[in-house]
Amino acid sequence: MRSLDIWLLPYIRDQVWRRIRKSVTRGPQHIIFCLVDHFEPVSADSTVEDERRRVRAWTDGYPLLARRHWDSDGVVPQHTWFYPAEAYRAEYLDALSEMCRQGLGEIELHLHHGHDTPESMRARIEEAFQNFNKHGALITRGEPRLRAYGFIHGNMALDNSMGDPRWCGVNNELEILQETGCYADFSMPTAPARSQTRKINAIYYAVDNPHAPKSHNTGTDVEVGEKGLQGLLIVQGPLALDWRHRKWGLAPHIDNGEIMGHYPASPDRIMRWVKLDIHVIARPEWVIVKVSCHGAEDRHMPALLGAAADNMYTYLETQFRGGHDYRLHYVTARELYNIIKAAEAGLEGDPGWYRDFLIPPYLNRPPSVVEHRGGHGR
Repeated sequence: MRSLDIWLLPYIRDQVWRRIRKSVTRGPQHIIFCLVDHFEPVSADSTVEDERRRVRAWTDGYPLLARRHWDSDGVVPQHTWFYPAEAYRAEYLDALSEMCRQGLGEIELHLHHGHDTPESMRARIEEAFQNFNKHGALITRGEPRLRAYGFIHGNMALDNSMGDPRWCGVNNELEILQETGCYADFSMPTAPARSQTRKINAIYYAVDNPHAPKSHNTGTDVEVGEKGLQGLLIVQGPLALDWRHRKWGLAPHIDNGEIMGHYPASPDRIMRWVKLDIHVIARPEWVIVKVSCHGAEDRHMPALLGAAADNMYTYLETQFRGGHDYRLHYVTARELYNIIKAAEAGLEGDPGWYRDFLIPPYLNRPPSVVEHRGGHGR
């Protein structure tokens, strides 16, 4: 299977180490669930009617779905739409912004690009700011207003990691992202693509080598009390082998945390993601489950807006929302970053308190409904 030679040995090592270590937690275990969407209504062969229908499926369907569910803080499921800068259409950003204003999620930056230089990439990002800021996205509330963004690389080629300039071309991309206001990258994992990193199931800082691609192949794990670490924050999602779904009845399926129409977020997948135990070092009670999707593709919508999505949220809430052992938190990408930084700063307790720890909500989003040291339950 493609890319297995890159990450299989680290995966086996981590699985053995996790069984030996079995982190001891104090108090309830907090499941922090973040769904990042490579939201691409504009495709190579799409008509305006196709695109509008895809966006309308979300503006009509997602508010109804989300309001049937809530986490331990009383917060409805949060969706983060990473919209492609190169496919900017004002009406589609307006539609997503309206859902943001309803408190259902946030907009972040997605970018497909190739044969770029550092200068041309900076220009692309500046143009994205100018466009997205018109809709209250990528610019924060309060004074001073900050330009900030989370990033997902299209073409699965962060930091030129596909080894082909058609899909990126910029070896110092991590450096450029940091300098232009990117607070974290959410592209990983990319298996089975060759751009998959050796480092898996981790939250870490990657320092750019401007003379070579794929600088995020390695990095330094975020750890409680370790302040001032250099590099771009890389927030990885789960990567594991799924032995319940086998190719030719033998080889396990790769579970890269993407929710798809033919591979929805079933109970066994959700438990696999949780058991991977991704967390900030020395804060094992805050378990991070960052999964992905391509929500504007028709074939995946049933798993994200239909009965399968309802079942996903119902299972999460049944397993983790109540009782003394677990608490559930639905968060956006920005909120997840803030929680990670709060853990790094040594803060404890309920991660829901720290949704706005460093970066405030964007202009097109209401202030957090969760107050420090308390939440508005239902």
